[in-house]
Parts: sequence; C-alpha cells; structure tokens
Amino acid sequence: MFRVKQLPLLQFVSRKRHQSTVSSDTAPATAALSPRWLSDVKTRIGKCISFGINSTQVEEAGSILQETADNWRELVAGSEGFLTGKQWRGLYRQEVVWGEMVSTGHVNNVMYNRYAESARVNWTMNFAASDPQHRAEWMQLMTPESVGLILRSIKTDYKFPMKWPDRVTVLHKLSNKPAHNSDHFILDVLILSEAHRRPAARCIEDIVVYDYRTAKKTRLPPFMMAKFEETFKLQEQAKKENGARVRVLLERVRALEKSSWDRPDAKEDFGSATDA
Repeated sequence: MFRVKQLPLLQFVSRKRHQSTVSSDTAPATAALSPRWLSDVKTRIGKCISFGINSTQVEEAGSILQETADNWRELVAGSEGFLTGKQWRGLYRQEVVWGEMVSTGHVNNVMYNRYAESARVNWTMNFAASDPQHRAEWMQLMTPESVGLILRSIKTDYKFPMKWPDRVTVLHKLSNKPAHNSDHFILDVLILSEAHRRPAARCIEDIVVYDYRTAKKTRLPPFMMAKFEETFKLQEQAKKENGARVRVLLERVRALEKSSWDRPDAKEDFGSATDA
C-alpha cells in the first residue's frame, strides 16, 4: 500500500455547508481547557517540586510527567475523539523542512492545507488495509474512474506560527455520523506540532462523493457507510476513555498541589546550611 508524503499545491475555498448528519452528544473533556493545558501541567508540577515535596510526592510527580510524555497524543487528540493508533494516522512525525517557511520565519500557511490533504489520502487508504474485502473500492476512491472523493471546501484555523525544526502528526476524524442518504461527509483535521505537543492548526474538510461516470454527486456506497459507522463508534469510545484519563490526570495534579504549596500550613522548603 502506498503512502502519500506530500501532494501538489491545490486551490482551496473556505466555507461551511449544512451537515445532514448525526453529531456527537458530548463535548471533549478538554473543551474548556487552555490549548496549552498539557504544558501547563508540567509547569504546575515544577512549582510543586520547587516548593519542596517528599519522596512519595516526587514519585507521584514523576509518574504524572511520564504519563504526559508517553501518551500526550491520546490525551490531547484522543480526548477529542481522534483515533491515534498507527492504523489511523494520516501523517506521523513528518519533518517540517526549512523550505516550508516564509521570510518572516514561520511555516507558510498554505502548507497546513497540504499536510491535511496528504493525510486525508492516507487516512482513506488506511481503510483499504483494514477492509480487505473492499480494498479495490477504497483504492478506486482516489481515482477518477468511477465513484471518487472530491474536496469541496476546507476551512483552516491557525493556532500558532509553527517553525522549523519541528515535526507534524496529522489526524482525521468524522465530524459526524453520515446519514445513509448523504452525498458528502465532514472531516475534522488536527495538525499537531510534535515539538510543542499541541495543535498548530485545525481544519474542517467537506468531502463530496462523486460518480465520474454520470458526472453527478452520489450517495456514500454501502461499504463506506459500514466502515464510517464503525469508525464513528470507535471515535466516541476514544473520546470517552481518553477524556476520563485527562480528568484523572488533572485530579492527580491538583491533589499534588494541595499536598504541597497549596495546603493551609504550607511553608516553602528553602533548605538549610546543613544540607550543603
């Protein structure tokens, strides 16, 4: 199975369309948090350590930091319903090259759309691997031979000016559960900065199902509907499970704070001459 690393520059239109689909009922656990909440956890742990904590608390602080280091994609993206496993990634730790930057020193805004486009092709091809019975049909979606997929619009929100050197991981998810009579579907895209461990950009893609033989839009084929329904369930499960992990993690951080610098009788440990 081939992997797309980068596609030629395309023209994009930013617009929203009516979504005749069923959306998720629950907001992500991170919805009300700062985009920098994960790095804030490290800062909060650092404050506890600087204040002075005992050996048991040091062990807990280390455990929290290890959790954020090992599972940050699941905590950041998985809690929103993005599937982060190897079989779901569109692009994984792709290197940002120096030539992708503009003269002002940040990655050209157009590049984010190219990351999203390349990742979407790979995301679609991943279904060909997981659904061997319909592998040929999935592969054919990327060609103008019969039923294919056309990007009708893309809306991109830039979160911070990413710079070289960095790497990006790009994930897609179904924004909604497509209806059986739908001729399009909406994808949410998360472009993660590996260096900063947070979103560098978010996109919304409107994808049309198009029959090149009749030159008309057409309904999602049954094999796509079946996999999309399955995928949407997995997304909701991931959001629930990883959202719970985020809540537990933040509770652990708060407990550490309340047992160190934020306890009623707290006194900062400045050490002593005998410690030298």
